[in-house]
Amino acid sequence: QVQLVESGGGLVQPGGSLSVSCAASGSIFSFGTMGWYRQAPGKQRELVAKIDSDYWTVYADSVKGRFTISRDNAKKLVYLQMNSLKPEDTAVYYCTGDVNGNNAWGQGTQVTVSS
Repeated sequence: QVQLVESGGGLVQPGGSLSVSCAASGSIFSFGTMGWYRQAPGKQRELVAKIDSDYWTVYADSVKGRFTISRDNAKKLVYLQMNSLKPEDTAVYYCTGDVNGNNAWGQGTQVTVSS
């Protein structure tokens, strides 16, 4: 059974930085495109960033220049470095991706940007 487990969320002040991580565990033979989505209260889940196995990245316009997605294929880890955080970045952040040919999702981690 493949699992994605996020960690690193929390409370940060506007303008601050936070990093969230996603660890894939289980019997993994294929670790494809991975990404981060977020869902704020009362809003639809939206793509934040994604990265393929060749390290090509795509970002939502709202986070370009502030967020950086990265991955460690050997350790089956995916990271999201978030800088210059704004209150509107407050959401539950979900790790997702193509693991063993199936779309997997983590349980989410809360990121709150508030003074």
